[in-house]
Amino acid sequence: MLDLRRLRLLHELHERGTIAAVADALRFTPSAVSQQLATLERETGVKLIRREGRGVRLTDQALVLVGHAAALLQQAERAEADLAAAAGEPAGRGRIAAFQSVALNIATPAIARLARTAPRLRTELIAAEPEESLPALALGDLDLVLADEWVGQPLPRLPGLDRHDLHREPVLLALPAEHPAAQGDPAHPVELRRLRDAAWVAAPPGGGWESLILRTCRELGGFEPAIRHRTNDALVAQRLVAHGQAVTLLPELTGPADHPGVVARTLREGAVHRTILAAVRSADAHRPSTRALLAAVQDAGRARGWS
Repeated sequence: MLDLRRLRLLHELHERGTIAAVADALRFTPSAVSQQLATLERETGVKLIRREGRGVRLTDQALVLVGHAAALLQQAERAEADLAAAAGEPAGRGRIAAFQSVALNIATPAIARLARTAPRLRTELIAAEPEESLPALALGDLDLVLADEWVGQPLPRLPGLDRHDLHREPVLLALPAEHPAAQGDPAHPVELRRLRDAAWVAAPPGGGWESLILRTCRELGGFEPAIRHRTNDALVAQRLVAHGQAVTLLPELTGPADHPGVVARTLREGAVHRTILAAVRSADAHRPSTRALLAAVQDAGRARGWS
């Protein structure tokens, strides 16, 4: 009979690519992983792994076994989830991954709430962007991911994950308080084309924030923004804006309207937004711990006025 623990190691090797990565993820030593895979080879009677240089490659027989392992492991996880659901009380470890602004405003109050309402659940926060956190969730390294999806840039729909949209968040134009476009009625939208000659601050190339700025300026403003400053930190961006060194587009949750020296305005040419969402593994959806994590982040959103 095949051992599920060894099948998991083979499946993890297929997903992660190296024995070292499997060992790191599962808190084994590389030699222990290799020994368990060698045992699996003896159990199956076929060669599963071939050495290639400093790495390894799965054989065709191993790939057949990986396909079956995925289904078997998923069924075992569902059985564990049903057993946990029968127990009823959230317990164990709950790992939440979140990016900066949603970690500050949603994940942190959710964790504080869980400390009171689910004392047997040890909740952990991991700072991570969706590009890395969603694949990690699919692999079982996390229990809930808070992610953002920028307009026009849909996130990949990874198999085995359930998505829960939490909020459609406005993206605002952040201007220095002394900028001519920032004067007048705060409720009055600003024409984006007035900023065609401004210096901009955005994320490093390839990120969702940078892509949003490029697309918005091109499609709504009709110009190519002059991106002078690069940072992934919204607070650094706001400080640059406050000192009159740049303009930018920032989600409402990052707080541009509350930063001294910064004025936040909507765009006359049209609304821009991003979606804040939570994701969990489908196999874990009925676990009391997963349901408690999801309920806590939803309650934190409702406390901010999210519907």
